[in-house]
Amino acid sequence: MIYDLIIVGGGPAGLSAAIYAGRFRMKTIVLAREMGGTVVNTHLIENWPGFKSLSGVELMEKIGDHVKSVGVEIRQAEVMEIKRKDKNFLIKSDGGEFEAKTVLLATGTKHRKLNVPGEKEFYGRGVSYCAVCDAVFFKDKIVAVVGGSDSAAKEALLLSEYGKRVYIIYHREKIRAEPINAERVAANKKIEVINNTSVLEIRGDKFVQSVMLDKPYKGKRELKLDGVFIEIGYDPQSELAKGMGVELDKRGEIVMGRESQTNVPGVYAAGDVTTGSFKQAITGAAQGVVAANSAYDYLNKK
Repeated sequence: MIYDLIIVGGGPAGLSAAIYAGRFRMKTIVLAREMGGTVVNTHLIENWPGFKSLSGVELMEKIGDHVKSVGVEIRQAEVMEIKRKDKNFLIKSDGGEFEAKTVLLATGTKHRKLNVPGEKEFYGRGVSYCAVCDAVFFKDKIVAVVGGSDSAAKEALLLSEYGKRVYIIYHREKIRAEPINAERVAANKKIEVINNTSVLEIRGDKFVQSVMLDKPYKGKRELKLDGVFIEIGYDPQSELAKGMGVELDKRGEIVMGRESQTNVPGVYAAGDVTTGSFKQAITGAAQGVVAANSAYDYLNKK
């Protein structure tokens, strides 16, 4: 079978594109290593229209059900290579090979690492990149969130529901959370922000026991902890795009036009893997919808 569109990525961008592709009656399949994207690690989403509050898992389950209702197949498979095959594209994955007339890259991002001693050694033994996944294991413990973004603030708020003390360690003067979350952090007596400070090392025995700071906190550079949650941003997963000759910017993000097109005809991009400063589930979903429409127009013109 030759598909009209193959969507690589199962987050908000990819699945929203799939809904429209299905409605356009395009032969479409979604291939993704992990369904839901990074948004499934979000404890509460309070800015998706129509839902005052729901979890990332709940949101993606609803979108996934919607995709299936329009007849688009979602298959769990890791795509390893995409290359030209005559006028089409050949997609090689651990779930087999697929051929398509157009491709949408909605491959998202991966957690950025601190790259300090102890981070790799204590991963899964006190070091985590997902509070939604692991907060429950730190009940009545002392933990730290490294980072100062809105995501870091939300991680700290969730952890405060379990731990007895939560530190936010950030290398700048002030955390960059949305005002509503910054207010929640400031009002939470369990949370303390340590500004202008970086983590140099994570220490422990079998599990995390402390972190070493680049400057003293209350007279000591060593801060006793039971867990470290790293939330310092994400790097684009654009390796497939690079292999296809798709243009990337200096950060490795896919350069996307107004119609979600790339420099390679028939190849589109959407979501966090693309250029743009405001990366949200809803903006990625919108880009995915535009991409599906662009692919539909491209096929009709061909």
